[in-house]
Amino acid sequence: MSKAPAVRTVDRLRGAPWLSGGGVAKALALLNSNGEQARVVGGAVRNALLGLDVGEVDIATTAVPDEVIRRAKAAKIKFAPTGVEHGTVTLIIGKHPYEVTTLREDVETFGRKARVAFGRDWQRDAERRDFTISALSASADGTVYDYTGGLDDLAQRRVRFIGEPARRIAEDYLRILRFFRIHAAYGEGPVDRDGLNACIAGRAGLANLSAERIRSEMLKLLIARGAASALQEMSDGGLLLALLGGVTYHPSFAAMVAAEQQLGLDADVIRRLAALAVATVEDAERLTVRLRLSNAESEQLRSMAHRWWRLASIDDAQGRVRLYKLGPDRYRDRVLFGWARKGGDAGYWQGLATLGARWAAPVFPVKAADLMARGLRPGPALGAALARAEQFWIDAGFPSGKGELAAIVDRAMEDQEGPTRGADSH
Repeated sequence: MSKAPAVRTVDRLRGAPWLSGGGVAKALALLNSNGEQARVVGGAVRNALLGLDVGEVDIATTAVPDEVIRRAKAAKIKFAPTGVEHGTVTLIIGKHPYEVTTLREDVETFGRKARVAFGRDWQRDAERRDFTISALSASADGTVYDYTGGLDDLAQRRVRFIGEPARRIAEDYLRILRFFRIHAAYGEGPVDRDGLNACIAGRAGLANLSAERIRSEMLKLLIARGAASALQEMSDGGLLLALLGGVTYHPSFAAMVAAEQQLGLDADVIRRLAALAVATVEDAERLTVRLRLSNAESEQLRSMAHRWWRLASIDDAQGRVRLYKLGPDRYRDRVLFGWARKGGDAGYWQGLATLGARWAAPVFPVKAADLMARGLRPGPALGAALARAEQFWIDAGFPSGKGELAAIVDRAMEDQEGPTRGADSH
C-alpha cells in the first residue's frame, strides 16, 4: 500500500450553504482569529462530500477550552463545558449545539497506551482518529484537508483504520463496532480485510465495554443501508455471539429489511433487532439486559416474540381480532416479524400487514354504566362482566347494532359465574 501524502487539499466545499452561513459560519468566525484556527471535522465533512445530509457538525480548534469559553462569553454566545478535561466545549448558536474540541496529540506512548495533550498540529490530530474518512477537515472557505488518504478511501467507499488497526482498536474497543457500523452506512463491497482481521483478533476486548456504549453502536448499525452484510461478517468472525449472547438469524434479518422496503416503511431498529436475534420471549428478555433497552423498546421486542407463529395461517377475521387486541403498531410489528421468520407467500403476509389500512379497529361500545344500569355495582364482578361482554362482542365480529349490543350485555349478565374467555391479549 502506497503511503498517503502528508497533506492533500481540495477546494470541494466552497460555497456550501451549511458551511458558509448560519451557526457553523458564526462558530468558525469566532474561533478563526488572533492566531487561532478552527475547522469542521469528521462526519459532517464526510457526508457533505458524499452528497448526504450533514446532520451534526463538530468543530476542531487550536484554541484551548478556556480560550473558547472566553470568546463565547465576549460574543454573548451560550456555551456548556461538556467535556473540558478532554478539550470539548459546546457552543449553542440559534438553538443548535456545536461541539468544539481542542486539537490533541500523543506526547508519550507506552505499549498500546498513550498520554495525550492539547496540540496545534492538524496532521497529528488527524492521525489520532479512527478511520481515514473520519479524519477529513474543512476550513471556512470550503477547503478540505486530508492527512491520511481519506479522500481516496471515500471515493472508493472504503472504511479503513488510520495506521495500525490493532493499535487503533486497543485504544478503544468500541472501534470494532464503529468499523462495521460505518462500513454498513458508507462503505461498498467487502469490508477492509486488515481491519476485519484486527477486529476478530481483538474481540475479547468487547467484554470491557459498557452495555450503553454497545447499545448505541448496535442500534445505529441495525438501520444502516448495508447492515445485512456487515452483520454477517460480524457473525462469521465470532463477534455477534459475544455482543448478543445468543443465536442470530441472518436470513430473517434480510427478510425483515425486504418486507419494510416492500411496504414502504421506515427502518425500525427494534423490529430489525427482533428479526436478527429473537425467537422466543426469553431472547427478548436477554437482549433487554444486554443492550439496556428502554421499557418501551423491551415491550415492543417481547410483543413480537409472543406467539408470533400463530400468524402463519389466519384469515382476515382472525387478523382483525389480533389487530384490535394488539393495536395497529404492535400488530404490524408482529406480522412483519412472522413474515421475516416464517417466510412463505409474500402476498399472504402483505395482506395481513396492510389490514390496518383497510379496517380501523372500533372502540368497544359497551360501558360500565350499561352494566350498572342492569344492577351490577362497582367492584370485581362489574369488571369481570365487562371483560366477558368485550369478548362476546369480539367473537360476534365487532357488531354495532343496538339489538346486538343489548344481547351481548344480557349474555354477560347471565354468565356471571362463567370464565372470561380470550386469548393472545398481548
